[in-house]
Amino acid sequence: MNVLKLLEELEDIIENCSSIPFAQKVLVDKREILEIIKDIRIYLPDEIKQAQWVNEERQRILAEAQQEADTISEEANKHILSMIEQSEITKLANAQAEEIITQAQNNAKEMRLGAKDYVDSLLESVELDLTDLISTVRENRDELKGMK
Repeated sequence: MNVLKLLEELEDIIENCSSIPFAQKVLVDKREILEIIKDIRIYLPDEIKQAQWVNEERQRILAEAQQEADTISEEANKHILSMIEQSEITKLANAQAEEIITQAQNNAKEMRLGAKDYVDSLLESVELDLTDLISTVRENRDELKGMK
């Protein structure tokens, strides 16, 4: 940065020139100081343009970084929500599966009990029929014995 060098040169001239006693004033070469000021004016627009470009570039990079950070954050939030939804879906599916299994076990138990009652009813009916049949057979035998 040439402007800074020129300002340092200006500062050196002021510090090293002759001073007026008790007045806090110095004697400077007017032409030399004006020449340095003219050079500063020449370099200053370029320096300002460079500084503006650096500042704009910095702002652009920061904006891009912020946009990328926002995108990453948004994607992370979507991923988290997706994982939560999947977790909830899995929990619901597991709960429904357990409910279906419990219901199937209860239905199977009811069917076993119903089948047992049905078979018992059939066997009781058969038993009664057999008892009647045995009774009839005995009567017929007794009748046959009495015919002799």
